Amino acid sequence: MIQKTLYIVRHGQTDLNKQGIVQGRGMNTDLNEEGRVQAALFFKAYNQVPFDKIYISELKRTQQSIQKFIDLGIPYEKLAGLDELAWGILEGQPSTPENKSAFLDLMRNWMDGNLDAKIEGGESPNEVKLRQEEALKVIISHPDEKNVLVCMHGRAMRLLMCLLTERPLTEMDTFPHQNLVLYKVTFDGQKFEIVDFNNALHLKQA
Repeated sequence: MIQKTLYIVRHGQTDLNKQGIVQGRGMNTDLNEEGRVQAALFFKAYNQVPFDKIYISELKRTQQSIQKFIDLGIPYEKLAGLDELAWGILEGQPSTPENKSAFLDLMRNWMDGNLDAKIEGGESPNEVKLRQEEALKVIISHPDEKNVLVCMHGRAMRLLMCLLTERPLTEMDTFPHQNLVLYKVTFDGQKFEIVDFNNALHLKQA
């Protein structure tokens, strides 16, 4: 039977995070200084975990967040399924009243169950779920990988938590997150269980 422990983290802070600017799949941004500090704190707290494999998105902010683990020689793989939801024409745009209104309208649509709704040029939660299911198949298909580190993105992480816990995507906002927060999830071969929820203790060591 396949048994795994997944350590799922959101990437560290970027300048767009700090400025409150929407940054999705189309923005390939770097960590800022605070993000690099967060990455170092996470490494300090978890570098003794015997990770067998690392999975990251195709966006460089995820690799930068766990690069110190890669430098230990742990094999890693990029999966497009772990990319952030694409926010289309909102990405990289300043936080204007119009943009905020469009964003809030979309959130209301999603909470009301319209999970095919999306911003022009962007992705819907249902579309992200499809590619996350493909990524999950890859991660689960390696029984020898017992301890797995996954670095991904905020909104995508919320959707993945729904997928893992078999909850409707309308409940995505019940999974809070901040930069480089940890969700630890076990898999017993049948179902996933969150054993560490939104853990940010490692970030308080500064």
